[in-house]
Amino acid sequence: MKNEPFVIERTYNAPIATVWKAITNRDDMEQWYFKLKEFKPEVGFKFEFTGGDEKMEYLHECIVQEVVPGKKIAYTWRYPEYEGSSLVTWELFEEGNKTRLKLTHEGLETFPKNNSSFAKESFAGGWTYITGTSLKEFVEKGTQS
Repeated sequence: MKNEPFVIERTYNAPIATVWKAITNRDDMEQWYFKLKEFKPEVGFKFEFTGGDEKMEYLHECIVQEVVPGKKIAYTWRYPEYEGSSLVTWELFEEGNKTRLKLTHEGLETFPKNNSSFAKESFAGGWTYITGTSLKEFVEKGTQS
């Protein structure tokens, strides 16, 4: 079995500046993503949050690895109590007055295999909801006429 990263693409009816702010501004992120004490889109910035499912909450530790303002942000994503480390990359592409998001989560195979919370399907479900409902509703609010 190949270790394919999880990739999802979504197009939002919102300008790229709105989507960029939503994925890099702490106050915006809290409204659709996770509760963050701090967040800065700066390489080397460390942040953490708690998230999970109905069975278990997990502490997530992340370090920003790459920032291309208005276009791309990537950060490590790991759980201090478990082995493994992954990388989440958000890329934005301007398509007229819309924005296409490409989210890639690689390294999922490094997480413990015996925990269903770390299964690729689990991440797929989470990212599908986050990008397809949560973030979409946040960036498109006010654009419906």
